[in-house]
Amino acid sequence: MDLVKLTENLVKSVVINDDSVSVKEFPTEEENVILIQVMVAEEDMGRVVGKDGNAAKALRTLVQTAASLEEDNKFVKIDIDKF
Repeated sequence: MDLVKLTENLVKSVVINDDSVSVKEFPTEEENVILIQVMVAEEDMGRVVGKDGNAAKALRTLVQTAASLEEDNKFVKIDIDKF
């Protein structure tokens, strides 16, 4: 499963300006860690993070669950920021 595509689809489903969503994977120093960076428009930041960070936590949980189903069972870190 493509974790970046999954993350992008989930984020685009909650934002207003889905054309401004950028999701990329970056290499890390740690072997079993995947770093995914999510960039959204400033006005969509609240929708992606949610009250008390609940939407961001749910996003991380869903993507981590998908990663755990893979054979390599890597840990996923998701960094959310605005343009």
